[in-house]
Amino acid sequence: MLEISKYCLYASIALVALAAVAYITSLTTTRRNAQVATAGAQQATPVRGVAWYGSQLTVLAFILMTIALVCRTIVVKHAPFANQYEFACSFGWGMLAFYIYFERRHHARALGIALLPLALTMLVYAATRDDSVKPLVPALQSPFMLTVHVFLAVLGYGAGAVASAAGILYLVKPKVRWSGLPSLERLDELGYRAVVFSFPLLTMMNIQGAIWANTAWGRYWSWDPKETAAMVTWLIYGAYLHARVTKGWQGNRSAWLLILGFGAIIFTFLGNHFFGGLHSYGG
Repeated sequence: MLEISKYCLYASIALVALAAVAYITSLTTTRRNAQVATAGAQQATPVRGVAWYGSQLTVLAFILMTIALVCRTIVVKHAPFANQYEFACSFGWGMLAFYIYFERRHHARALGIALLPLALTMLVYAATRDDSVKPLVPALQSPFMLTVHVFLAVLGYGAGAVASAAGILYLVKPKVRWSGLPSLERLDELGYRAVVFSFPLLTMMNIQGAIWANTAWGRYWSWDPKETAAMVTWLIYGAYLHARVTKGWQGNRSAWLLILGFGAIIFTFLGNHFFGGLHSYGG
């Protein structure tokens, strides 16, 4: 089962790389794309061709990563969230899951130009980590708490990655001549919609994490580096929503906040390697 899981990860890496190349090749061409009406507005959508195959490759990569995580779960007998290898695999899975949702629900295939390289980087990172099976450390020996806490993080982080992709493309669009990119207004809206998913998930993650921390360590909050980084991430996305709703923040400032938010997510994910703390067992 572990070998199957590993091979699925490697195959997913190859498929995501091919899908990224397909999207970039198709969406950065100078030819005019077909125009379709969506929700009463006109937006550019690539004609069926290279990008369509990229979309199918992305779905196949997501399916293989799902198989990889299921196989890992069967072997370790708990959700595959206990160490950096497992969480990196799950993080990449979450990125692909939310990207596929946004592509299908909001016709936002162009986000793949920025999102897939992020997912590819995370999956390659996972492939470099120690994938050996080890017993759960005492603090993690609560399968229900482990599953809920990290699954909320995986989903919240995946949505944050999509929001960041929208922010990146928003800043890039005025500087390039890529006919496949949505309008600036559409990219701004997509980033907002992604944060609408991410912020509540991160809120629930932090609340449930505090409850679990009290059970495991006897206190709800300890200013552990990972806890602090998670709080900072939550505050950034909260500030983004507050500024957008109350002050009408849109445009470059909003895009930079989306990118900053995902940067904080990555720091939360990797920070324990540099600063230690109570979460330093996830190597």
